[in-house]
Amino acid sequence: MKIGKASAIDGVAPILILLMLGSPAPAQNPKPKDNYLRNIELCNGLDRTPFEARIEGCTALIDAREDMKTTALAIAYNNRGNAYAANRDYDRAIEDFDESIKLNPTYPKPLNNRGVAYLKKGEYDVAIKAFDQAIKRDPNYGEAFANRAGAHLKRNEYDRAARDYDEAIRLDPKLEGAWSGRCWTRAILGALQAALEDCNKAIQSGSNDAATYDSRGLIYLKTGQVAAAIDDYSSALRFDPKLASALYGRGLAKLKHGDKAGGNTDITAAKTIQANIGDDFTRYGVR
Repeated sequence: MKIGKASAIDGVAPILILLMLGSPAPAQNPKPKDNYLRNIELCNGLDRTPFEARIEGCTALIDAREDMKTTALAIAYNNRGNAYAANRDYDRAIEDFDESIKLNPTYPKPLNNRGVAYLKKGEYDVAIKAFDQAIKRDPNYGEAFANRAGAHLKRNEYDRAARDYDEAIRLDPKLEGAWSGRCWTRAILGALQAALEDCNKAIQSGSNDAATYDSRGLIYLKTGQVAAAIDDYSSALRFDPKLASALYGRGLAKLKHGDKAGGNTDITAAKTIQANIGDDFTRYGVR
């Protein structure tokens, strides 16, 4: 089962200069101060900043911890954890999120981000506990609800996932991944018209990703619109050529469309990637 776009590390939090206790260097020697400000910029880096540079900038700030307030230091650890997670170094990421939480127990972002790291590691129970804590800190944290829904999906708890997606969308209707995730959940549960509306909403909002087209492909497959299913599964595979659910779904759709050779080729490719993918589709109500 895929982890939807909604299951994502929360964005970096800016370390404001106002949070600093003071300059790390005397006024007559501006070079260290320039480096200090540059490290803040790197640690605050967005997705386009290479994760190695983000790690380097955050590490420099953490090493100079005597120059930072506790709240800013907690942000630096959170942001470095984000960079480690971007590099799929989830164990180091979790260590940094833990340190951020110790420094500022009221800060919900590292709780959410720690949950995502555990989710990526396949430790779903621990992930859910982290999301529970993030939501307890901030009951209006829509992204944490969406991420917890993703963890429920991994445990095949579709009703719980649907409720969390409902709450995520209520709190933050701009969460594209939540619309896509709820589409997938509703498609599995059989609420096909509502699922289709969610997927269309996500796509109309600019959510051009494999997960959304894969979800809508399942809807069309369930409703017998096999040509539309093939088109959407093909779109999903353009984004992610090794998405087993899209390959298997397209294979089934091709078989129903009379393309036995093409269907069997796709199904074989899907099983090579995920041997039990057929069991997933049986659980979805598709054979």
